[in-house]
Amino acid sequence: MGVHHIHPAPTTFISKYVFSYDHKVIAKQFIWAGLCFLAVGGGMAMLIRWQLAHPGQPVPVLGLMLFPDSGGIISPAAYASLFTNHGLIMIFWAITPIMIGGFGNLLIPLQIGARDMAFPFLNMLSFWTYVVATVCVLASFMVPLGAAASGWTMYAPLVTQVGTPGYGQSLMLLGVFIVGVSSTMGAVNYITTVIRFRAPGMGYFDMPLAVWGLWLTAILNLLFLPVLGSAGLLALMDRHFGTHFFLAGAAVGKVGGDPILFQHLFWIFGHPEVYILVLPIWGIVSDLLPFFSRKPHYAYKWTVWGMVAVCVLSALVYGHHMFTTGLHPMLGKSFMLLTLIISVPAEIFFLNWLHTIWKGSIRLTTPMLFSLGMVFVFGLGGLTGLYLGTISTDIFLHDTYWVVGHFHLTMAAAVFLGNFAGLYFWFPKMFGRQMNETLAKAHFWVSFITINLVFCGQLVVGYGGMQRRLYDASWYHFLEHLFQMNQAISYAAFALAAGQVFFVINWFHGVFAGKKAEANPWQVGTLEWSLSSPPPHYNFKEIPTVHHGPHEFNNPAVKAVKGKDWLGQWEPPLGDGDDPTPAEAEAPSDEGAGEGEGDGGEPASDEGDGDDGGGPEEEVASAADGDAS
Repeated sequence: MGVHHIHPAPTTFISKYVFSYDHKVIAKQFIWAGLCFLAVGGGMAMLIRWQLAHPGQPVPVLGLMLFPDSGGIISPAAYASLFTNHGLIMIFWAITPIMIGGFGNLLIPLQIGARDMAFPFLNMLSFWTYVVATVCVLASFMVPLGAAASGWTMYAPLVTQVGTPGYGQSLMLLGVFIVGVSSTMGAVNYITTVIRFRAPGMGYFDMPLAVWGLWLTAILNLLFLPVLGSAGLLALMDRHFGTHFFLAGAAVGKVGGDPILFQHLFWIFGHPEVYILVLPIWGIVSDLLPFFSRKPHYAYKWTVWGMVAVCVLSALVYGHHMFTTGLHPMLGKSFMLLTLIISVPAEIFFLNWLHTIWKGSIRLTTPMLFSLGMVFVFGLGGLTGLYLGTISTDIFLHDTYWVVGHFHLTMAAAVFLGNFAGLYFWFPKMFGRQMNETLAKAHFWVSFITINLVFCGQLVVGYGGMQRRLYDASWYHFLEHLFQMNQAISYAAFALAAGQVFFVINWFHGVFAGKKAEANPWQVGTLEWSLSSPPPHYNFKEIPTVHHGPHEFNNPAVKAVKGKDWLGQWEPPLGDGDDPTPAEAEAPSDEGAGEGEGDGGEPASDEGDGDDGGGPEEEVASAADGDAS
C-alpha cells in the first residue's frame, strides 16, 4: 500500500513558504503566479483590442512607455508580438498554473484522503522549474529585435530565424519547453498519487469529479507534452544549429525540411491541450452543480465515462486544424468524422449537468453562478465548433475571427468562468477566510455579460469574413462595414477588464482581512471539508475511511436522523451500526458543517488553525496495494 511518512511541520519562512514541500503551499504559489500572468496576458489583449478599435492611434496613458519608438502607437511588428505573447502567456503561464498547478495540487491529496503528493520534492521542483520558464519569457522582452512574434502557434517557417530573427523567439521556445517539463513533473505526481494514495474505501467511482478531471488531464499531459517539447527543440536546432527540419528550398539552399511537419507536431499536442485545460473545469463544475443544487450528480458514471471517451478521442482529431494544408481527402474525412463523434460524449455530460440542476434546490452562491455561466459559454463554444470540424464550412471559416470566437468561448470563457468558480469555492479552504459575496456577484455579472459580448461579437465579424491577425482591418474595403462592430467588441473587452477590479479588491481583502471561515461553509461532503480551514500541515491526523460517493444529498433518512441534507464521505451510512446518538439526531441542520466523526479521525474543530504539525510520527497507509513509494 502507499505510505506517507509524517514529518514535522516546517519552522522557517524559507521552508514553509518558498521551498515548501507542502502541496497546499505549492498550490498557492502556482495560483498567485498564474493570477499575475493572467493580468499580463489580459493587458496584452486590451492592447490588441485598442489597435482594432482605434488603428494607428497612440495608446492612452501607457503608450509612450510601452512603444516609445513609435510615439505610443502599436506598430505592425509590436502587434504581431502582442498576439503571439498573449496566446502563449495565457495558455502556459496563466491558465496552466492556476488550473493544473493550483487546483491540482490543492485538491488531489485533500479529496482522496492523502497527506501529500506521492513525491513532495518533485512537486516543489515542478514549481521552481515553472519559475525558470517564467524567467525565459520575461527575458524574451528585453533582447534585441524584440520578443517572439511568430504567432501563438509558432508555425514554421515563421518560428525559424528566417521568419522571426533574434533571441526573443528562441527564449519563448525555451520557456515553453521548460514549462512543459514542469507540467510533466506534475503529471507524474498526480497520476501516482491518485493510483496509490486513495483513502481506504475510495474506489475510482467514489472520487470527486474534480479529481477525475485533473487525473485525466495529467494523463494527457504525460502523453502529449513531449510531442510539443520535441517540436520546440527541433525548431531551436533549426534556429541555432544549422539543421533544417522545418525549412527547405531557397530559404536555406537545402532540401528535406517540411514546415507542415511542425503543424503536425504542434496539433498532435495542441488539440489534446484543449481538453488538458478544460477537463479540470468540467470536473470542478460537475461537482459544484450538485453541491449547490443539493442533489446527487445525475448519471455520475456516465459523466466519468464521457470524460474518459473525450480524453481518448482527443488524440485522434487533431487533423481538423489542418484541413487547409492539403490533407488527402480521405484523411480529411476521417478527421471530420472523428471530430463529430467526439461531440457525443461531451453532449452526454453536458446533458447530465442540465439533469443535475433540473428541479434542484438551487443556491445561487457565487461559485454556482460562475458554474452556470461556464455551462452556457461552453455550450455556445461547442455548437460553433461543429462548423470548424466539417470540411466544407471550415474552408471558409478557418482563418477568420469565427475561429477566434469559438476558441475563446470554449477555452478562454469556459476556463475563465470555471477558474473563478473554483477560486471562490475553495478560497475559504485555502486561506481560512471568506470573500465578500456582494463584490463576488458583481464580478460575475460584469464578467459574464461582457465576455459573451466580446466572443460572440468575434463570431459575428468572423462570419462576415474578417481574417485573424489583421493589423488594421480598415485597410480592406470589404471589411469597412465591420469597423463599428470591432469598436463595440473592444469597448466590451475594456469593460470586461475593468470588471476584474471587483475580484482584485475582493481577493486581497479576503486574504488579509476577510471574515474567518467555518470548516465547511458550503455544507458539502467531500473529504477536504472534514478538515479545519485552512487544513493542518499534513492534512489528516488519521487517514479517513470513505463510505460512499461525493454527492450524497437530500436523503430523507439522513434528514430524519442527522437533521441535515448532506452526508460526508467520511461518515458511515445509516444502519451500519454507526447511527448517531439521539442527541446527534436532534442537532440543527448546520451542525455537520465539516465536523463529521466517522472513521475520518478527529473532528475538524480540534485540528488547529492550519499550523498543526500533522499528527503522530508514524507511517500511515492509504488505500492502495503495494509497497511504499
